[in-house]
Amino acid sequence: MGLAMSLSLLAACSGGSSASPSPSAPAPSASAPAESGLTTVEAGKLHMSTNAAFPPYEMVKDDGTFEGIDVEVAGAIAEKLGLELVVDDMGFDAALLAAQNGQSDIVMAGVSVTPDRQEVMDFSDSYATGIQVVIVKEGSDVTMDNLGEKMIGCQKATTGYLYASDTPENGGYGEDHVIAYETGALAVEALKNGQVDCVIIDNEPAKAYVAANEGLTILETPWVEEDYAIGMKKGNTALLEAVNAAMTELKADGTFQAIVDRYITAD
Repeated sequence: MGLAMSLSLLAACSGGSSASPSPSAPAPSASAPAESGLTTVEAGKLHMSTNAAFPPYEMVKDDGTFEGIDVEVAGAIAEKLGLELVVDDMGFDAALLAAQNGQSDIVMAGVSVTPDRQEVMDFSDSYATGIQVVIVKEGSDVTMDNLGEKMIGCQKATTGYLYASDTPENGGYGEDHVIAYETGALAVEALKNGQVDCVIIDNEPAKAYVAANEGLTILETPWVEEDYAIGMKKGNTALLEAVNAAMTELKADGTFQAIVDRYITAD
């Protein structure tokens, strides 16, 4: 997962819930002509699997509905396709598997495009550049140079976890230096409680966690940069083409950037 998103940079599970940004009966646009052969898991709906604990991209509101950049973008894509968005909230690894196995139509959860994932899933054109960073306690002696000597917290199944837990020969720090948590929030709690020395996570969620937790800060140098895209079942060419066409329209008419700007203020 990871994500610092701007137009200039452009670039089982719990029950589903209809997301507020998507209208109930939108009209199809040029992105999804009736003759396209587009089919979805549930007729008339676009199911998006996600892990809704990743601010500001996907979050649960007080009333139990969902909000965030990915949620609104998915809602806008659904509208372009003449569909109603349904958000299926689950663990991050389960969200990936749901799309991979065709239990959801798409997965959006700050998903990094990697060679391993491309073997089992198709991806849309990249819609964001992601930056992963390191959260530490203020006054910590943790640096980019000594991460391999520290205990690192990461969210389970994310590229942050996969890369950090890899062997030193492959550029990682080894499994004995990394602890996986179900959510980024739990990893941050472990940092606050002294169970880990730092947390590797995406930049925007990192900023949100630091703002909400006194005594934490982010190391200045980015840990890694990646491309993020929308994942879906391999071989679903009609859906892939429709999603790419819809995203192209959303970028061209300013809708995409307007969504980003509602959640991320330019530095």
